[in-house]
Amino acid sequence: MDEPIRIDKYLWAVRLYKTRSLATDACRCGHVRMNGQPLKPSHEIKAGEIYELSIEQLHKVIQVRQPLGNRVGAKLVENFMTDLTPPEEYERIQLVRQYAFEKRDRGTGRPTKRERRDIEEFKYK
Repeated sequence: MDEPIRIDKYLWAVRLYKTRSLATDACRCGHVRMNGQPLKPSHEIKAGEIYELSIEQLHKVIQVRQPLGNRVGAKLVENFMTDLTPPEEYERIQLVRQYAFEKRDRGTGRPTKRERRDIEEFKYK
């Protein structure tokens, strides 16, 4: 690669963020770090560097295999990035998502006023 690739463009290209502007905002807010230091969106990436990202509640660790400037298909992402995130982090996120919403059986309709009170009491007290 002749030209340097910015971190925001790379994160968008390997499909970690839906748009490049979301990747840029994540960098500006300090959600993208290297060695504990937040990175600017203009940081130039190099092969072998390890980055820590906070995407919503997930704390992801990735390693750059090869710099990339253009967005690629999901199947090709593994050629350009290695996911070093520990499996415990994915398990934690699964548990958070499982208990984040109350689940109702299909066809039971809306909760009654009494059921709503019980749900609110359980969730907020």
